[in-house]
Amino acid sequence: MKLSEKIMFGRKENQFTILKLSMNTGIDQALLSKYENNQRLPSDAHLRLIAEELHLDYLELRKLCLAEKIYSLLEFEDNPMEVMAVAEARVAYLTSKNVFTLPKLTDSVQQKLKKADELRKQWLEKKPLNGTQLLKMKEYFAIRYTFDSNRIEGNTLTLHETQLVINEGVTVGGKSMREHLEAINHSEAVDFVADMMVGKEDISKRNLLEIHRLVLKSIDNENSGRYRSVPVRITGSEHTPPQPYLIDKMMEDFFIHYEKQKRILHPILLAAEMHERLVTIHPFVDGNGRTSRLLMNFILLKNGYTLTILKGDTTSKSNYFKSLEAVQVNNDPNQFYELIVDRVLVSLEEHLAMV
Repeated sequence: MKLSEKIMFGRKENQFTILKLSMNTGIDQALLSKYENNQRLPSDAHLRLIAEELHLDYLELRKLCLAEKIYSLLEFEDNPMEVMAVAEARVAYLTSKNVFTLPKLTDSVQQKLKKADELRKQWLEKKPLNGTQLLKMKEYFAIRYTFDSNRIEGNTLTLHETQLVINEGVTVGGKSMREHLEAINHSEAVDFVADMMVGKEDISKRNLLEIHRLVLKSIDNENSGRYRSVPVRITGSEHTPPQPYLIDKMMEDFFIHYEKQKRILHPILLAAEMHERLVTIHPFVDGNGRTSRLLMNFILLKNGYTLTILKGDTTSKSNYFKSLEAVQVNNDPNQFYELIVDRVLVSLEEHLAMV
């Protein structure tokens, strides 16, 4: 049964006219008529209202609605089955309920999580820190974080040069304008994440797009702060990011998934998980890695952990990409979990040593 037929059947079974359904839901009669005549698909908000008023299963309606959307996207494609084959493995992974089952964690990861929680407790007991001390620590770790996050993406500014560009406004000879902008932009994005903490905000589409906009500001204004509309490939990776017409739905599920998992997963695993999911969906033309790592750190900071730096040297970078690919290709998260937990431990130990 089509969604349009399901809605019409539900309305008639409840002995509702379109006028009565419109009055009870607040949805315009003309829109309801289009929904029933299969001329338009309802928004998620309208779908919820219709399901509630007609005592229909919302999840079933949503499933029918998504099926209609996919059909409309592929209706005029020459090779719809090939397109579906490309998307099938990624969609299966991203909607799997078994990927995050905690018993699958290795003993090593579980032991390290316990150690991280002990160090987190020690760190929280050190607060509040002296204002000057806290400011110096934040600046020190933020510069290092910007240096390494950009280094992973190929930026050649040294740690000292990164500090000069950000804090002194120095132009470094022999370095491109893009590399200077990457340092400045990333520093501003770190500040934005800190402001989100102060404002007690949480992850949302608006905040995610703003982080990305800051990352690519003046580098690629056309694509900054917006989802991609073109296919992309990741150099050297077996993983093929989803086609652009799947992005909106996958990102909608991304935020829903966060809301569900933040009440279930250990915060470090949640941070690693949302990092990996965003990189896997690859919703942006550029800047996916930096945005994902900023998102990861927001989750860690929000849960009382410290700013965590993934190193950008050749060996660390290789291990980082390999562990991501292990999740994307083999659906095995433990290698990536272990890498993130290890770096969280290093960060906590460094912060504690400085106080």
